[in-house]
Amino acid sequence: MSLIPADNHLAVMASLFAIAAAGFLIEKTRIGALLTGAVWAIFLAIIASNIGLIPSTAPAYDFVWTYFVPILIPLFLMKADLKKIFFETTRMAGAFLLAAFATVVGAIIAFSLIDIGDYAAGTEAAELGTRQAAAVGAFTATYIGGSVNYGALMASTGLGEADPSWASAMTAVDNLYSGIFLALLALMPGWTWLAKRFNPIDHSQGEIEVADERPITAASLCLSAAYALIIVTIGSLIADQLDSIWDDAGRKWKFAIISVLALIPATLFPQVIGRLRGGYEMGIALSFVFFAMIAAGADVISLLQQAPVLLGLIGIMLAVHAIILFGAGSVLRLSLPELITASNAAILGATTAPALAAAKGWKDLVTPGVLVGVLGYAIGTPIATLVFELWPG
Repeated sequence: MSLIPADNHLAVMASLFAIAAAGFLIEKTRIGALLTGAVWAIFLAIIASNIGLIPSTAPAYDFVWTYFVPILIPLFLMKADLKKIFFETTRMAGAFLLAAFATVVGAIIAFSLIDIGDYAAGTEAAELGTRQAAAVGAFTATYIGGSVNYGALMASTGLGEADPSWASAMTAVDNLYSGIFLALLALMPGWTWLAKRFNPIDHSQGEIEVADERPITAASLCLSAAYALIIVTIGSLIADQLDSIWDDAGRKWKFAIISVLALIPATLFPQVIGRLRGGYEMGIALSFVFFAMIAAGADVISLLQQAPVLLGLIGIMLAVHAIILFGAGSVLRLSLPELITASNAAILGATTAPALAAAKGWKDLVTPGVLVGVLGYAIGTPIATLVFELWPG
């Protein structure tokens, strides 16, 4: 029995938002900056749950799964103008697609080598697919796109609700590896023996595109939320119709359908959608709440038992990703900064890719880093859903 009862929906939701807010605040401190806000939110939620402050399961968590996770997709895809991505950042788009391919191959190899076992007998999610298939889909999603794609696969496969402890362990280890991988990417340009194997292109020229300085207003936030909810509603209706034709097809492909629907206006009417300021920021905030909700289901003892297997899985997956990406990238005459930015965008997302490029002085890769990161949000869910569907068993 937790201090905050599971049936006190408002208090549980307030706790999730408070933990998310704490994550934002802690990452601004000197010590907190060593980890990301998402990691702090995960740690705080695990602690709060295991000391009995918040419940490990609650109806409010189901609300997050049902409504927050799908709305993240259109919020993150508001800047996903595919014309701009492919025609203005051709080399980076190619490097990113190579990174996405490397992620898929890495996931297939890692999960073919290590078996994580299946759900307990009678679990509803087992009707959709095995736990192995769900996990490979979720990791493929997050290492092509990001948290929005990870949440989508967790929801569509049923893994998040069926096995919250395992889902929490996955989330914690994923974030741990993300920090380690980012550190390695930041160090790679200084490795002379590696840098000399790639096409030496000067990326210090060019101008860094100035971010839109128009203010985020109450109206823009309301319009962004309305737009996202309309996209999700239409996508859900299409998925329901698909379910009536093919069993569970709508549930499995719902988030891919929402992704496609969000891409259409973002590509056809980029200036109009671009006026919906604040949507991406709203998505970041809700994704922290999602991480807190996932982590709240973690049993520390189970997490420690599951961590070694996950450490091995993700280690193999990221190693294969790096070998394929940097090996093939060298043959294709891509530069090391281009490949680092592409890998960063795939594994960590559209936020860290431009930040690292700017920190390294690669001025002409900052804006492409943002764009290919958004491309990951766009293609991550459909590709990962396909991997889940085709996984044997």
